[in-house]
Amino acid sequence: MQKICKGEEKREQLEKNYLEACQNEKFQKLVKSLELTKEEGMKKTSKLETTIEELSHCEKCKGLFECKNSYLGHVSMPKKEEGMLLFTYEPCKYKKKENIARRSDAEKNKQARMKDIDVSDKNRVKVIKWLDQFYENFDFSKPQKGLYLCGSFGSGKTFLISALLNELEEKKNVRTKLIYFPEALIDLKDWDTYEYQMRYLETVDILCIDDIGAEKVSEWSRDEVLATILQNRMNHHLPTFFTSNLNLEELETHLQGKEKDKLKARRIMERMKQLSEEIILISENRRN
Repeated sequence: MQKICKGEEKREQLEKNYLEACQNEKFQKLVKSLELTKEEGMKKTSKLETTIEELSHCEKCKGLFECKNSYLGHVSMPKKEEGMLLFTYEPCKYKKKENIARRSDAEKNKQARMKDIDVSDKNRVKVIKWLDQFYENFDFSKPQKGLYLCGSFGSGKTFLISALLNELEEKKNVRTKLIYFPEALIDLKDWDTYEYQMRYLETVDILCIDDIGAEKVSEWSRDEVLATILQNRMNHHLPTFFTSNLNLEELETHLQGKEKDKLKARRIMERMKQLSEEIILISENRRN
């Protein structure tokens, strides 16, 4: 009898939330466009309201730098498939434009080799020497630190590390993986493949986390994803690389998140310092 009462109370609350949401004209239009029944709408009221809120952010947004949505440059959009209401993260117009440029860069990075690195820029000398030494000294049986390469936008940070990773794969049979961190977090939201993806990132011979600091920080992305990956790689002495537009001090502030959790951010930074050493690259924007 008690379970029945609780069930009724829950349904009444869902119906109340749904009817309140329906007072918003945009919510009504969204429900109508999806051809949802009242029961379907009641079950997904909160998620549908999130879609409305994120779309309203996009209406006045002038670029990714001021994105207020949960995932940078994306909107949680509903769609019906085989009678089920599903939500996926759809890129906004600014993110689509960035993705086109990133795909172009990604193709170049796949082909990058050490011989392709421009050595004429004196600002790159320290980085190039570090990469050369890592390649020459790489040995599966010896613990080696990776690199935290940070600095100016478009200075070729990802290309430089890609050249090293490609060389190691081709000539030393090393398994490597480079992930664009903001996009990787969205991929990890696929719970069917979450464990497999995490296990791979934790155990691949060399991992590069590209553009860390460009993601929206949440407790999940920081404490469950990033912290877990770094801890397991640290435990197994696996080289880990990072690229960022933020130096380590700036990244620590970023990782505090909205809740300003200094302790958890500091724990992440300690792991990163165990796994890598920092080099700052200030150079011309090669994307111009």
